[in-house]
Amino acid sequence: MGVMRVVLISTYELGHQPLHVASPAGALERAGHDVRCLDLAVDPLDVDAIAGADAVALSVPMHTAMRLALTVCADIRHRYPAMPVCLYGLYAGLDARHDEASTDDLVDLTIAGEYEPGLLAWVESLATTAQRGAVVALGRGRFGLPARHLLPPLERYAHLAVGGEQRLAGYVEASHGCAHRCRHCPVPVVYDGRTRLVGEDAVVADVAQLVALGARHITFGDPDFLNGPHHAVRVVGAVHGAFPDLTFDITTKVEHVLAHMDVWPALARAGLLFVVSAFESASDHVLARLDKGHTVADEIEAVAILRTNGIEPRPSLMPFTPWTTAADITDLLDLVAACDLVGNVDPVHFAIRLLVPPGSLLLSSGALDGLLGPYDSDGLSWTWTASDPRLDLVQRQIAALAVEAAADGWPAQRAYEAVRAAVDATWAGDGPRATGAPMVTDGRLRSALAPDDRPRLTEAWFCCAEPTAAQFRALHADTASPAGGS
Repeated sequence: MGVMRVVLISTYELGHQPLHVASPAGALERAGHDVRCLDLAVDPLDVDAIAGADAVALSVPMHTAMRLALTVCADIRHRYPAMPVCLYGLYAGLDARHDEASTDDLVDLTIAGEYEPGLLAWVESLATTAQRGAVVALGRGRFGLPARHLLPPLERYAHLAVGGEQRLAGYVEASHGCAHRCRHCPVPVVYDGRTRLVGEDAVVADVAQLVALGARHITFGDPDFLNGPHHAVRVVGAVHGAFPDLTFDITTKVEHVLAHMDVWPALARAGLLFVVSAFESASDHVLARLDKGHTVADEIEAVAILRTNGIEPRPSLMPFTPWTTAADITDLLDLVAACDLVGNVDPVHFAIRLLVPPGSLLLSSGALDGLLGPYDSDGLSWTWTASDPRLDLVQRQIAALAVEAAADGWPAQRAYEAVRAAVDATWAGDGPRATGAPMVTDGRLRSALAPDDRPRLTEAWFCCAEPTAAQFRALHADTASPAGGS
């Protein structure tokens, strides 16, 4: 087998230097191949690099990345019809779950799940075979050092904003998959309740090279960092022992915040600044439909637990679903204000609309029976409309506000007030409303920090947000367009 020239492409990875390009690039380099990495979130497509390649593979770890990647695949197919092309990552197997989502005309192979061994095998088989099809790989393996040297520097990516300064930030994962099966989430569609741990030594080694590149903060991007709490605590202990001044953030479910109260003091001492947690809604009815495993009261208690330990919550939200009512939207805004979370919610979260991709657990749950329209092959989701047409209208208004707020760097209070004004104007003719939002008086909920001083990453978008027109334009821009903002 000869040396293969491989181009790995990322279109979007939440503003982070793309781990899901760096990691397979390292594996391919160690196998002796010539690897070039492109990140179209910060640089335009290098058509010369594509022209000189033996194969191209695109990373699609989330909805936004998949939508952007399909545009790039179409461009590559148009320019180089014979080029072997692979999609890999969580969203890669979309076409395997529904005929209308087929990518057969754009790519040769899709690999979902634990993609690295399959990607390497595909590259090494190209000299003799033309493998086609869709693969879901869930085998256990060991991960080597990601090839960070092949990527743009950390300065071009999202920073940590805290205490009036911005710090370089890196991104790692200590596990893949999720033990839970929330019905709206794409992770259980592939992993079906399974998790795969990344070795403690591999995580620490990657953090070490990120620190050498200037990182002072690390995002643990696991779908749920506390799926394996003992592993998570060991990883944090090892990283903190090696780099005691490093800060970090994690993502975990509301129910894990409550169930693992014993871990928060130690994690805070080790440098945990904030926790991303999927609150989603201020409606217990909607939360039950999604099988989230928590209630609105649990959300409030999670805020109190984290803040008692000096950790800021950063809720992710999904306000718009087929079951959402007008009262649910105002209740959510009330809850954000009552829990002192105005400075903790990026505006895009107020606009998130439920996606129903092929294979979604919602499709077999019965919760959407009679509520779905046709499949949208461009949006990669089954369509639905709100029972109250004004909800669809205000969602579009809030989405436009979120784009403007992110582009212009609005203060948190201004963004919240703009969203609130749009919602209040929409329901202005309805008269007084009965609220289902709980009255919150718990003093533990109050943050010690002003709204705009709370720790956050400077990338304000989200993995299940729709790509913006600017993101599509940037794929073929003549100049670089940094993903990180201020």
